[in-house]
Amino acid sequence: MASEGADETDGDNGAGTTTTTSRNPDAPQSPAAEPQSDAVAAARAAGPSNGESVRVDSWIWSVRLVKTRSMGAAACKGGHVRVNGERVKPAHSVHVGDEVRLRHEGHERIVIVKQVIRKRVGPPVAVQCYVDNSPPPPPREAVAPAGIRDRGTGRPTKRDRREMERLRGQPTADADPATTPDASRDRGTHHDSRRDSRRSTHRDRQR
Repeated sequence: MASEGADETDGDNGAGTTTTTSRNPDAPQSPAAEPQSDAVAAARAAGPSNGESVRVDSWIWSVRLVKTRSMGAAACKGGHVRVNGERVKPAHSVHVGDEVRLRHEGHERIVIVKQVIRKRVGPPVAVQCYVDNSPPPPPREAVAPAGIRDRGTGRPTKRDRREMERLRGQPTADADPATTPDASRDRGTHHDSRRDSRRSTHRDRQR
């Protein structure tokens, strides 16, 4: 009689005999699942004890949605944190299954609580504590590098400065009212009047 849990019958091998494959029940499991299991265990170890509740500002800091707990509290006070669709205060308790929405640094995070923890953990453990349903961040607009010059090229000329200001989106000197054609015409008229004044003074002296 084969030992229970040790041998399995694989079937007839064609020669009228059966082959068995020996399996050791004490053999170690595949190491592929070990990092994830370790992260889950670490997350559970960081959880509250004796059924204590966890504040939302502490939880979003613990799972690394914000850099500091004070930032989490400020986000709650500013109305940037919602739990199950409602704005909450920093002391609001979170539970498994709650949907937490956080708007921070121009990006919205939407997560579902999987594990309630109160101690800050590393990124591999933090991602095991929630389901991330956040929308993808908007693509960054392509911005041309403005003002970067090669070493040894000297100071930029007026033309170079106008080009750099145009790339930065700043108003150039061409848009200055003092450099418009009307302003140039006014300056020319002013110079003409001063020239006429000097000529008349010179004629008066000759007389």
